[in-house]
Amino acid sequence: QVQLQEFGGGSVQAGGSLTLSCVITGGSDNQRCMAWYRQAPGKERDWLASIYNADTTSYAPSVKGRFTISQDSSKKTSYLQLKMLKPEDTAIYYCTAGPGCANYGGPGTQVTVTS
Repeated sequence: QVQLQEFGGGSVQAGGSLTLSCVITGGSDNQRCMAWYRQAPGKERDWLASIYNADTTSYAPSVKGRFTISQDSSKKTSYLQLKMLKPEDTAIYYCTAGPGCANYGGPGTQVTVTS
């Protein structure tokens, strides 16, 4: 059974940085595609970034240039580096993985950005 767990959330001041990680356990294959989403209070879950085969990335316009997605060579861990954080980045951040990028998901990690 494939399970995902996010790490690295916390509280940071505006302009600061955080690095989130997502670890996959279980499953028989490496997860070629991994992605990150976030959901702010009272809002829908938004896609942020995806990475395929550890080298092909794509980003939502709202975070391009500030967030960086990466994946380790085992394809069992992905990272989301958050820079120049703003209060509006406050949300629960979720990672997903799988053949369709979102077949499996983690419980999320809270990121709070204070002004």
